[in-house]
Amino acid sequence: MARVYSVFARPLIQGDKRLAQVTEDVCRPMERRPGPWWWAAFTASSALLLLGMSAITYQIATGVGTWGLNTTVGWAFDITNFVFWIGIGHAGTLISAILYLFRQRWRTSVNRSAEAMTLFAVMCAGLFPVIHMGRPWLAYWIFPYPNTRGSLWINFRSPLAWDAFAISTYFIISALFWYVGLIPDLATIRDRGKPGFRQRLAALFSLGWDGSYRTWNRYEMAYLLLAGLATPLVVSVHTIVSWDFAVAVIPGWHATIFPPYFVAGAIFSGLAMVLTLMIIARKTMGLEDYITVRHIERLCKLIIATGGMVGLAYLTEFFMAQYSGNRYEQFVFLNRAMGPFAWAYWTMVSCNVLAPQLLWFRKIRTNLAVVFLLSLLINVGMWFERFVIIVTSLHRDYLPSSWAGYSPTVIEVATLLGSFGLFFTMFLLFCRVLPVIAMGEVKGVLSYGRKHGEGHP
Repeated sequence: MARVYSVFARPLIQGDKRLAQVTEDVCRPMERRPGPWWWAAFTASSALLLLGMSAITYQIATGVGTWGLNTTVGWAFDITNFVFWIGIGHAGTLISAILYLFRQRWRTSVNRSAEAMTLFAVMCAGLFPVIHMGRPWLAYWIFPYPNTRGSLWINFRSPLAWDAFAISTYFIISALFWYVGLIPDLATIRDRGKPGFRQRLAALFSLGWDGSYRTWNRYEMAYLLLAGLATPLVVSVHTIVSWDFAVAVIPGWHATIFPPYFVAGAIFSGLAMVLTLMIIARKTMGLEDYITVRHIERLCKLIIATGGMVGLAYLTEFFMAQYSGNRYEQFVFLNRAMGPFAWAYWTMVSCNVLAPQLLWFRKIRTNLAVVFLLSLLINVGMWFERFVIIVTSLHRDYLPSSWAGYSPTVIEVATLLGSFGLFFTMFLLFCRVLPVIAMGEVKGVLSYGRKHGEGHP
């Protein structure tokens, strides 16, 4: 019995922590002055953000002609980046909502950062459809509000309208879910903070939290209801994004496999980004006892599962193209593997199918340096996946006279770098002003895996 206990009930939090120690460890990075590594990262990300803002400003002032788009390839970098960032945001809802409903205790150390990552990724994603409109100052037209234009409404059959509703709904629910989970920790910051602006803000947003049984009971009920609401969003949002392509009568796009394929790919890329951020955060913020190798291992296993779904989708696409007997469909996939963009296709396959197979080995899953490198490769591969789907299905039209190449301009590359700058700038600020780990939830699992009679009050 003791042996079974040691295998299946290992402590989730290391260091034999007391409740007060958890509060101290999590609040310490917020209360001390940032170190040189934080300032270096913040400076670099802010510089990228300024670069992206400059590129977007120039593009709006000059026109969409600053991009490398042409008549044949009308979608390219902007929609690639949009789908990429929406996918990054899916892991936050998976870890927070779905794993919460399945009572997975290990999620408590990583859910707060994953939720914040979701919000920042959706912000980055929302930039690109607005820019793609060509007249971003009229972006508010996309929403069905009472207007003076009479019967002139947006085209509700347009994927652009679907994306607007999907992004706004996903952002609102994710933000509400993230904020409700923060309330107990905001009360902790309020109670231990020095009088000042920060303490007053914590008091305001903690909504009078008093820690009573009645308060906790209502909080857990509200959190459970929000988790139930957020769970369908994991499936629905990226399903709607996949319809941007699947409803088009373009070879390589109109496939019924796209909804599950896109959802699995979104979670796959999102988990890789969570791993990237968590490995950095645990080292730079001294959180090794809370974000343990065990947490990294669990995330790696989820990556193996979702990566297998993505690899199966790649094979299914080729099989269905051959089985259909449609020569145009067959040409698209042959062109992907052997055409001008074959380098992008095989980069995608190498990063998304071959590299994650190393995670089957426990020695690899517990080697944080290798896991960090693999997480970066997966994110590169998932960006190329969206690029391959969009560009290789467009650059070879039905008529050879319509064939065209595509290469991104400096403005497009700067805009992409700027979106990464926005993402990392927001995440670094989040690490400075709010707890990276959900203190209230971690305290609830401190006794998990300890033998009876051990631990502290």
